Amino acid sequence: MRGPAFARMISCRLRLHFRSNAIPCGAWTGSCAAGGVVYLSTIGARASQSNLLTQHGIIEKAISTVGVPLTVLRPAWFMENCSWDVAPARERGVIPSFLQPLDKPIPMVATADIGRVAAEILQEQWSGHRVVELEGPRRVTPNEVSATFAELMCSPVRMEVVPRESWETLFKSQGMKNPMPRIRMLDGFNEGWIEFERGEAGSRKGSVTLESVLKVLIDRQGGVR
Repeated sequence: MRGPAFARMISCRLRLHFRSNAIPCGAWTGSCAAGGVVYLSTIGARASQSNLLTQHGIIEKAISTVGVPLTVLRPAWFMENCSWDVAPARERGVIPSFLQPLDKPIPMVATADIGRVAAEILQEQWSGHRVVELEGPRRVTPNEVSATFAELMCSPVRMEVVPRESWETLFKSQGMKNPMPRIRMLDGFNEGWIEFERGEAGSRKGSVTLESVLKVLIDRQGGVR
């Protein structure tokens, strides 16, 4: 399972959504007449070890003094990252996986659920600051991802571990000058230190399934051959 889309989608850009039409004033001075704010952060923003997602923890801290109601929305690994898996699944029946071991459940969520939950939050009334951690209906292993591809494509598909020692060379060959933050992010998911602060039991659950997301991705890339 490959994740460049994940890195781009959680890039260090402040995404602010307002419940009212008021224009934010100043630099988070608290003098604004705006309604509540939702900041789209990520799982791992407050991880104990530095990684690609740490940038969001820095931003969370920087905006913690904003003078309007603030919700930090932390979604899990995007199911749509599997768009990188469609071609190898179709062409070779083998998907390279940086998430490992292959039977380890990973918190994932569909972007449709992220948008829906953000919109729902914006309709709510709240005070102060809060964190909402969001994942899909259930956690999914890499092996389950390949099995779902196989079912949808009606052909054998399996995951294949990409050895950890090959990552730095591989990522540099793809043009990444400093792959270590990405490598540490993957380590965090694999080793378990990238996790929701309240764990699986404390997260909000979306409704969109992996199967429905993969079906859309397959159809978008030319359907089943």
